[in-house]
Amino acid sequence: MATTQKTASPKKSQGFQGVKAAFWIIVVCFILAVCFFKYFLGNSDHIGPNGEVIDGNIWGTIYKGGIVVPVILTLLFTVIALSIERWLALRTAFGKGKLPQFVANIKAALNANDFAKAQELCDKQRGTVANVVGASLRAYKEMEGTHGMKKEQKIARIQQAHEEATQLEMPTLQMNMPIIATIVTLGTLTALFGTVVGMIRSFAALAAGGGADSQALSLGISEALVNTASGILTSWVAVVAYNYYSNKIDKLTYALDEVGYSIAQTYEANHAEEA
Repeated sequence: MATTQKTASPKKSQGFQGVKAAFWIIVVCFILAVCFFKYFLGNSDHIGPNGEVIDGNIWGTIYKGGIVVPVILTLLFTVIALSIERWLALRTAFGKGKLPQFVANIKAALNANDFAKAQELCDKQRGTVANVVGASLRAYKEMEGTHGMKKEQKIARIQQAHEEATQLEMPTLQMNMPIIATIVTLGTLTALFGTVVGMIRSFAALAAGGGADSQALSLGISEALVNTASGILTSWVAVVAYNYYSNKIDKLTYALDEVGYSIAQTYEANHAEEA
């Protein structure tokens, strides 16, 4: 009885499914950012004994961006980590073969009424689309053996099974995408905050007056510009990552809709004589 239940249940995607506890990714990225800021950027090779930047060293200049730099680095490291996480998860979701070819093969099998071939293709492909198609095929077979229902009701049941399977798979596809989208804005806002802090220091040094404060003035301007550049870079990476993976998800969703429509239309064509 247990074996029968296992066979009847929808197949689960095999492989990497994504990181649900993204909070710990952020924590790890924060620790790495602080260590990178303190032990690499603030290394004696970049910063002199009196806190000055050695020979205009770029890493030392970034270090002089101040306390905002580790925050921006945390955001940047988080985007990179989540981009890798999304790449692995979506690779699993798309399955082993090329998705357009899989969809074309499924439609060809459906047109030939070869449902055994369609199921075989799903078993080989795996991934999100294969799982949803497999659920729709099982609903198709179930409706063929069901009596006492109108054809429209059976088609609606097949479509319902397809939609339910899609809804079960979508959370895995969308997981952690809101975090990347949030960092798009946070990167810019953090850069603006760092810029304002640097400019405040610059104007404070300017207000103090005297040539001795010229170094403090330059440091404030440097801090402002470093934070601006770092924040813009973080937002740029986040925007590219978010749009890239959103496009991948849209392609997969379109493939799901296309196959689901084909299965419903195939049932309608094969049972045209039903009332």
